[in-house]
Amino acid sequence: MINHAEKAQTIVSNIACIPSNYSRLIARVLALQVRELPALLALTQLTIEQFMQEDMLLTSQQQIQILYNALRLSNDEAFGLQLGHQLTPATHGAMGFLANSSPNLLMALKAFQTYMPTRMNFARLELITNQEWLECNYYIDLEVSADIRRCLAEASAMTLFEFAEHIVGCPLDEAITSFTHAEPSYSKRYADYLPGQVEFSAPLISVKIPMHLCQVPNVSANHENYLLAMYQCEMMLAQLNSNKGTCKYQIQKMMLSHPPGVLSEEEAAATLFISKRTLARRLQHEGTGFRRIRDEILSQQASSYLRDSLMSVEAIAALLNYHDSANFRRAFKRWFQLSPDQYRQKLNQALNN
Repeated sequence: MINHAEKAQTIVSNIACIPSNYSRLIARVLALQVRELPALLALTQLTIEQFMQEDMLLTSQQQIQILYNALRLSNDEAFGLQLGHQLTPATHGAMGFLANSSPNLLMALKAFQTYMPTRMNFARLELITNQEWLECNYYIDLEVSADIRRCLAEASAMTLFEFAEHIVGCPLDEAITSFTHAEPSYSKRYADYLPGQVEFSAPLISVKIPMHLCQVPNVSANHENYLLAMYQCEMMLAQLNSNKGTCKYQIQKMMLSHPPGVLSEEEAAATLFISKRTLARRLQHEGTGFRRIRDEILSQQASSYLRDSLMSVEAIAALLNYHDSANFRRAFKRWFQLSPDQYRQKLNQALNN
């Protein structure tokens, strides 16, 4: 059976939607001090203060420029392998949490295929399966230099194996990794990072994994965590696939890349390099407002948790970053004209009828 990834969408390279934690990880791999960060940020128009903010989002142009600068600063040709080794599941946010909670490796990689646009909008994954193999083809939908493409390919392959070995519980020594670049001078070092067989000058960037390993049960699987993470990823993807290029889209993306409800209007405006007044005026022109967008996202999340989980109202309130459940209950009644308990009871009655 063939599961084709959706056709690549047009990349809006000046829209900030890539979490900056990847670039801060690059700085840590390079062992940079704060005074050395300007070299990493050259030509990105980012200040050190902006770069250090946990909630900062980057454009694809900025992300590629930072990677280009990192390759120039690194004294190691195998920087892509080093970077990939540090890309643990936790660095991928809700998508990583979803993959780690998946029932098996096949389901985890399907999650990656579906939700990769919520983390890295210029890359995509295609999965092709048959009885013997799962083939994971990786595509980069931007024009980049050969060095950048090699680095991204190495880091992405490493990311896949980090997840796979965590879920399967052992190295994937039967895997076959193919790269489109020619065999580099440091090719002997691949064995220190990648299990199995490695090929160069291939037509596609891909990793082939025996199907029997893809169906090994994940001992760390957690069904409730899996559902919660999927709700978060689905909402992020739905927002990404609508209203692209609008100010509302940018605010939604920022909110969905932060813990629920914590992004302030001032922080959002600063990230877009505009004033709070300008942000409010742009959103008003689009028929919405900052608080309305936040309420839409929080109400969707609250509704999903009440409908599809057995969590208590207090636990949901904490998950959505309300300081106490009373504040959450008041907000919920404003959204739905029902209390959370009444809303859940109404849902249960509808299911039983």
